[in-house]
Amino acid sequence: MFSSLVQNFISTNPVLSIFATVADVAIVAYVLYKILMLIRGTRAVQLLKGIIFLLIAANVADLLQLTTIQWILDQAWAVIFVALAVIFQPELRRALEQLGRGQFFTNAVTHLGSHDVLKLIEELTACLVTCAKTKTGVLIILEGETGLNDYIETGISIDACVTQELLVNIFTPNTPLHDGATIVRGDRVVAAACFLPLSDNPYISMALGTRHRAAIGITEVSDARALIVSEETGVISMAKDGKLIRYLEEKQIKEILSSDFTSTKHSPKYFWQRRGEQ
Repeated sequence: MFSSLVQNFISTNPVLSIFATVADVAIVAYVLYKILMLIRGTRAVQLLKGIIFLLIAANVADLLQLTTIQWILDQAWAVIFVALAVIFQPELRRALEQLGRGQFFTNAVTHLGSHDVLKLIEELTACLVTCAKTKTGVLIILEGETGLNDYIETGISIDACVTQELLVNIFTPNTPLHDGATIVRGDRVVAAACFLPLSDNPYISMALGTRHRAAIGITEVSDARALIVSEETGVISMAKDGKLIRYLEEKQIKEILSSDFTSTKHSPKYFWQRRGEQ
């Protein structure tokens, strides 16, 4: 009864009717945006692109009266919609978990000021240089625009400010978190001991071990940057876009990180080697 009165009141008031329509569209648009942000950087994005392609193909086939293609797509839709729940199971689970924790409507993107960026670069560089001297293995992943939630969930949640002391302690041998990758989002360590996809590129040098293959692998599937210290040689390397640059010195590390974080036209340029070259 009450809902009927409210509906009648809104329908008879043009201003409220327009406001309700705008609010309806805005809420749907915002929810769709949050869903896209949720699956950004995961395999679900590629699946979503495939579904969009099939939708376009179905409309084109209907427009051109391609009956055979129409029949095939009509049969495929039933299977696709049944399979969606299975295909998107990790993303659906994450969405429900975040909704239950009240995090679905929060903004996960971290914006850093120039002072914070400089401090972050100093702390990362200090960690790499310190660990290189002691030949302590390091694998730090700097998240970019592509989300790494799939890999963060495989590790141990930390959520602490990036400091040299914290990172060195994480990678100290024989400690619970030293084995695996540490993922940094903005200026915070979000997780440690994370599992990453290994690159299957056959041209990677045999001299490079699992740590380097994981670093190259994660940069092949995302826009993340990977910082590596070899525990055998103490050599500092960085992976980007599936490519590796090695034998970096302290000054070079700071210049490359500064270039990546600031993206200025006058930043120094470095040659990124082909995958696996030394």
